Amino acid sequence: MLHSSVLEAVSKASKDYEGYGLSLMEMSHRSKPVKDMVSETESLARELLNVPDNYHILFLQGGASLQFAMVPINLLDMTMTADYTDTGSWSAKAIKEARLYGNVNIVCSSKDSVYNHIPKQLNQSDDAVYLHITSNNTIYGTQWHEFPKLINDGYLVADMSSDIFSRSIDISQFGLIYAGAQKNIGPAGVTMVIVRDEILDKVSREIPTMMKYRTHIDKGSMFNTPPVISIFAVNRTLFWLKSVGGIDFIEKKNKLKAKKLYDEIDNNELFSSPINVEDRSMMNIPFVFTQKGKDESSFLSFCKDRGLETLKGHRSVGGFRASIYNAMPDEGVDALIQAMKEYDPN
Repeated sequence: MLHSSVLEAVSKASKDYEGYGLSLMEMSHRSKPVKDMVSETESLARELLNVPDNYHILFLQGGASLQFAMVPINLLDMTMTADYTDTGSWSAKAIKEARLYGNVNIVCSSKDSVYNHIPKQLNQSDDAVYLHITSNNTIYGTQWHEFPKLINDGYLVADMSSDIFSRSIDISQFGLIYAGAQKNIGPAGVTMVIVRDEILDKVSREIPTMMKYRTHIDKGSMFNTPPVISIFAVNRTLFWLKSVGGIDFIEKKNKLKAKKLYDEIDNNELFSSPINVEDRSMMNIPFVFTQKGKDESSFLSFCKDRGLETLKGHRSVGGFRASIYNAMPDEGVDALIQAMKEYDPN
């Protein structure tokens, strides 16, 4: 969900961007208004997340899926080892790509329990270059509430596609963070990468120009034509987030929204949560019928009649899933809770 102010700003910019008489989609990415907008977006991100000066912020394309390969291509030689946590489908995809470019050690996995928890015991390598985590698992509804501590001189790499800007984080813990925008900060089309300068240029392989982080750093995310309208949506989302009180405010709000919904799930005899309590996500909340065999489509139709959309759980786990990202208002959560209270399967 995007905030209404973002949708209005994008709609206006699509017709006439700041009085220039052109749609933002028609303007050259080399023009001053567009370059200024991208620069402002970087500044907003740096301010909200308190990003240190030795980190670069990039706006790329290809989604997190491209980053699954781009990370090891840039950071991992074939003779090096990287540690990876296996906590969901997206982690598994990242592992598959990393194995093409170096040694991968799986430090933990919750696959056997259908990814219903975050493993606490990590079998880390002494010589791992980095430890990769998926900070929030959208499909299964688990989240790292405390990031793992490394046993060596490596650094953390995180896919934060679904919870970046939703809570306070210490950027200095990470060598690299990547996030597809289409969860909390904008529409699909742009991917944000935050990378510490010192970890780059350590591999011996030749890297294709477009796949090299340094290429995009040197060109200010404009080596090729960037997804301008998507970056603008991120710009307006971050502006909105700053205007309401920033990360501290939104984190408190997200915790309260999640607590309300989890309380209803735990107290309503019709529903239950398949996720270990200590690992429950603030962003994606799956729930199932307590009794198996109940008609899930009936509840989904009941919700749809009340204007509650996209509640069907992922096909790999079934049931239901409520995504309550930053822009979801309390009223949306309250409406779902009311529907759960009123639903009568008989």
